[in-house]
Amino acid sequence: MRKNSTNPSPDDSILPPPTFGRRRVRPRVCVADPKPHARLFLGEMLEASGFIVESCGSADEMSRTLQATIPDLVVLGFSAGGIEAARMLEALAADNFTGQVLPVGPAHAPAVSAVCDLGRQLGLAMLPLLTTPFSDPSLRASVAPLIPADPAPDNAPVDVGEALTAGWLELWYQPKIDIPTLTLAGAEALVRMRHPAWGVVLPSRLIPARKDPHFRAFSRFVIQRAIDDWQGFLSRGGAVHLSVNLPPDYFEAPGAVEEFSRQLPAHPAFRGFKVEFDASEIIDRLDFVNDVARQLRFHNVSSTIDNLGSTLPAFMALDTLYFAEIKIAPAFTAGCADNPLKRSACRQIVEFAARHGARTVATGLEAWPDLMAARDLGIDQAQGFLFAKPMTAARFARDILGRISFAPQHADQTTR
Repeated sequence: MRKNSTNPSPDDSILPPPTFGRRRVRPRVCVADPKPHARLFLGEMLEASGFIVESCGSADEMSRTLQATIPDLVVLGFSAGGIEAARMLEALAADNFTGQVLPVGPAHAPAVSAVCDLGRQLGLAMLPLLTTPFSDPSLRASVAPLIPADPAPDNAPVDVGEALTAGWLELWYQPKIDIPTLTLAGAEALVRMRHPAWGVVLPSRLIPARKDPHFRAFSRFVIQRAIDDWQGFLSRGGAVHLSVNLPPDYFEAPGAVEEFSRQLPAHPAFRGFKVEFDASEIIDRLDFVNDVARQLRFHNVSSTIDNLGSTLPAFMALDTLYFAEIKIAPAFTAGCADNPLKRSACRQIVEFAARHGARTVATGLEAWPDLMAARDLGIDQAQGFLFAKPMTAARFARDILGRISFAPQHADQTTR
């Protein structure tokens, strides 16, 4: 935002972002700090709160950022002292910036006090200092009026071709945990769309239908991006066993299995890939998809039945199951510690998987008692917010790779 004829008072409360129609536009924030790791840390926290995040590391970068975009908020860090922070404030004032400025730094530090005083003297709308160290709730409280009341819409007004061409699509990763050892067993790749107006959007209505002209390009993007990220994880010291979600329609084209295999890395550390098929999408063509799973095995690719629950009887009709893994639907795992019917349903799936030599995964876990119940049922792996939410590849590499144990800190811990 740039100044108009009325300058904001330093005591003005934080202003909400504009609205478009009945829905609030996603607010933009510029994280300003000379140190990249500080910008990354703050940016990820703000992005999780619903902001569209940009960053800059110097006053010169700040000026270029203000020419390209108009942030609602600037988060100003002091990791390199007060001189550069003061220069950034001067750049904001020179550009007639009318957004809010949130300083983040140690309490009672002379440099921090001096910079905050300078911001007020320049006529900038300085918010109260967020003192370090701080927690995620305290950061959210500092910017609460700017956080959108509604989540980003699943039906964002874009199509697949636009998202692919503009480079809005990316993969986020959620770890899978080995239950007996509570160590990392792999990760599932999940598509996200980083829309310039809505921020990060869950593209539940973006996945293209079979007749969509971009259907195969979208699938190829998922495969190639996962492979690129796998190579990035490897360079950070971790050969992670990744899984991707693909619609069964992708494999109906002649030579699709071979096309898929040609994209796989030839690196000696490559331990294979997993392709996940949602149970509801394959129930009407089990023989076909089961045969696809059989073919994929020859290319060091295993297959997963995802979200299996009430459709179990249909799968039990198969004489031979070529799926290496079965994910139990969250509707059956969540609350299973206190629900005998859910535990019974989970036990049936575990017994079915055992007959076919398949691994089982409890998905959607958020509570420690449910994890303990899954362990007692003989479920092999777990996935859910109890351990981690889906995250960007960069954050996965930083926070997950190399982590020794995923044991929750408290026995009654839930993560939301």
